[in-house]
Amino acid sequence: MEPKSDGPKAGEQPLSEPIQHITGAHQLLTSLSEKFGAIHPELNEAITKLELALSALTVNTGGMF
Repeated sequence: MEPKSDGPKAGEQPLSEPIQHITGAHQLLTSLSEKFGAIHPELNEAITKLELALSALTVNTGGMF
């Protein structure tokens, strides 16, 4: 039986890095939506679709990236 390793394997990025990217992207998209959402309603639609896709990925992967 091999010992379990909780750390990332070679070539994998730590879990916190993707979360930081997602958080930063969400903040940027929210800012853009506040600035341009009234002028470009399709921007709000695109943001909503991205949020739904991310939620589906989270469910399908059991929250594991």
